[in-house]
Amino acid sequence: MHRIRRTWFAAAVMLAVAVTGAALAQAPGKAVVASQSSLKWSEAGIPGVSTAAVDGDPAKGPSRFYLKYASGLVTPVHHHSADHYVTTVTGNLTLILDGKEQRLAPGSYFALTGKAKHAARCETGADCVMFVQALSPWDVVPEK
Repeated sequence: MHRIRRTWFAAAVMLAVAVTGAALAQAPGKAVVASQSSLKWSEAGIPGVSTAAVDGDPAKGPSRFYLKYASGLVTPVHHHSADHYVTTVTGNLTLILDGKEQRLAPGSYFALTGKAKHAARCETGADCVMFVQALSPWDVVPEK
């Protein structure tokens, strides 16, 4: 009985891989180009925070966007429903996770998944710009 289930499972996996591979092979190419001068920054509803969408709509689903914190901004502890992956572009960001500070210079990377609680501080001297890839709609949920 187990052998039959394993055979069916293996066949289903192979079929899924074949269908997915065929779909990817037939998908048309897509290029997204966003020069710095073409970015359209908008206030994010939080003083000192703005965003510039590059691909997708952060409010509706998966997206890629720039997130800017004003120099000196300190966020309260919060989380995001979306798993997201971030690269710092400018400024010096301090990410606070579980009470521990991680200093992140431009070019640094971090990932926050599973609604990880965190806070952040943009050190004075320059705005902090980050590039974010969010896997689902973007939100900010304050922690109590």
